[in-house]
Amino acid sequence: MVPVSIVIITKNEADIITGCIDKARMITDDIVVIDNGHADVTGDIAMLYGCRVYKKIWDGYGANKNKGIEAAKYNWILSLDADEIPDDELILALHKQNFDNASVVYDIKFKSYFGKKPIRFGSWGRDHHIRLFNRCVVKWSETIVHETLVMPENILIKKLTGHIHHYSVKDIVEYRNKGSYYAKLSARKYFNNGKKPHAGKLYISPVFGFIKSYVFFLGFLDGREGWDIARVNFKNTWRKYYFLSHMQIPQDKKRVKDSLVVEY
Repeated sequence: MVPVSIVIITKNEADIITGCIDKARMITDDIVVIDNGHADVTGDIAMLYGCRVYKKIWDGYGANKNKGIEAAKYNWILSLDADEIPDDELILALHKQNFDNASVVYDIKFKSYFGKKPIRFGSWGRDHHIRLFNRCVVKWSETIVHETLVMPENILIKKLTGHIHHYSVKDIVEYRNKGSYYAKLSARKYFNNGKKPHAGKLYISPVFGFIKSYVFFLGFLDGREGWDIARVNFKNTWRKYYFLSHMQIPQDKKRVKDSLVVEY
């Protein structure tokens, strides 16, 4: 086994978590699951597979990932979501690492799927993230959405061979719903950070993002799925700035409208 703890945050994902855990067990003897759900048996399944499961209230993506880091057995952390599965090439690469330098973080390539179709182009086709790091040096930022890793300036980034396969959405309906949800959370995050909306962000950013992903990054080569991804991304880029514009209410008069606050 590799001296790495795998931390997974979940919410009502009993239908997919077994694939993630099956591969995780080929890497480590310490799998920590932070379970935020209440409507299914995700946590029960994880415990049957030998994971350490902690029921936690939802404090945001970064905060709950940090809860898992604190509970981990090892200092080296591989952070996964329940719909992400390491492939055999990545597992082999992890077994070859010596993990002797805490100032190194590891960047891992992703293969994303729309339903059962692998997406090769567009923004999804270029996806990669730093997901392996030492908790003594690196932590997650505790934002409500789009959390990032807080790292010192002298950090060294290395790339690993292999991929994490991300089974992102089942169909276009799920993708629309997920996109709308994240747009609202992003607007709330911007509002809390004091970010102001302006016409350029509301009207230019969605168009630029669509052209970049669908044309420059060749998203059109993924067929209907490439079109759906670019179209939904366009709409939700517009949405987050639209929602933000409706949150610009004087603080001494009114709080953020409840209709724009989304609970996880």
